[in-house]
Amino acid sequence: MATELSVGEEEGKVTGGNQVLIVEDDLREMGKKAAWNGAQPHLVNIQFQKKVKLQLVVLYVDFKLDESYTPSKISIRAGDGFHNLKEIKTVELVKPVEDRAQAQSNEDSSSTQDQQHVT
Repeated sequence: MATELSVGEEEGKVTGGNQVLIVEDDLREMGKKAAWNGAQPHLVNIQFQKKVKLQLVVLYVDFKLDESYTPSKISIRAGDGFHNLKEIKTVELVKPVEDRAQAQSNEDSSSTQDQQHVT
């Protein structure tokens, strides 16, 4: 769950446009212990109520925690909805250990829909 963040709080923030959101600690910790399951690719979809400029996406990945479920490729797509998602960044990973996979955009990637394609 994300909640609005007051000025000055930095840890765990997710920014979008002029709004700053924070992800609760228990969600982050749960994510470190959870594994992807099922057919690939795995998708993480994020929807915003207003159009925002996507500047940075950070994912925690660790090959040592579970090598069979650690992503090897992350694709970031953005658009106005599921029907018109455009790939804006792809990151290739090789056995990352206690790493934060970062995807930063230098182009205009304003969207109301964001999809992270993890394989």
